[in-house]
Order: sequence, then structure tokens, then C-alpha cells
Amino acid sequence: MSTPIDAPQTPADIRRTALYSTLMMVPEGYVVSYGQLAEFAGLGRAARWVGRTLSQLPEGTRLPWHRVLAAGGRISLPAGSPSGDEQRARLRAEGLSIMNNRVDMRRHGWRPIEHCG
Repeated sequence: MSTPIDAPQTPADIRRTALYSTLMMVPEGYVVSYGQLAEFAGLGRAARWVGRTLSQLPEGTRLPWHRVLAAGGRISLPAGSPSGDEQRARLRAEGLSIMNNRVDMRRHGWRPIEHCG
């Protein structure tokens, strides 16, 4: 994923870098919605683009993709699917409880201002 320093970055590269950098800041035990992640990364209302981009991450990525949920804390990956089961297991391992296929965003929602520094 690294590029030479003098390589020109496309607008798509810049957007992905902003997305990935912001996602890396979401601490263990916290979650963020697709829309919030887009907003925090300075990408405006790009929730669908965030979801599409995260769905294309390579297997074994170190990005904490499992901390990104649909609006209202809903887990959008289906239970019983490999990625859905992995997301639920990772969230539970970080101490989050899942009730009715949702995580309590009031309790576990990440806000960059509150958690930086």
C-alpha cells in the first residue's frame, strides 16, 4: 500500500488514506458507524462509499474494520457468514455486548474529540 514519496496521489488515494487513517484511530472497545467514519475522515456524506471500500480490504488486514457498524449500531454483516461471525467475535473479545444484532452506540460509540490525546 505504500507509494514512493514523489508519486502523485490520485483523489481516490487521498480519500482512502483519510479513511484508513481515521479508522486506525478508533480504539479497542469502541465502534463507529459508516456515516460517522466518513464524516470524521472529512469525506462528507459517504457512508456507502466507506462500506464499499471496507468490503474490499484484503484478507488479513490490520485495519480494525470490525469496529464499523451500520447506523444505530446495527451489525450489517449476516450472522452465520464468515465475516459476520468474525466481526461479532472480535467485538465480543473487545468487551462489547451485542443485543438484537446491535451494539449500544451511546455506550461504545467513538468520538475523535473525546478519545484523542
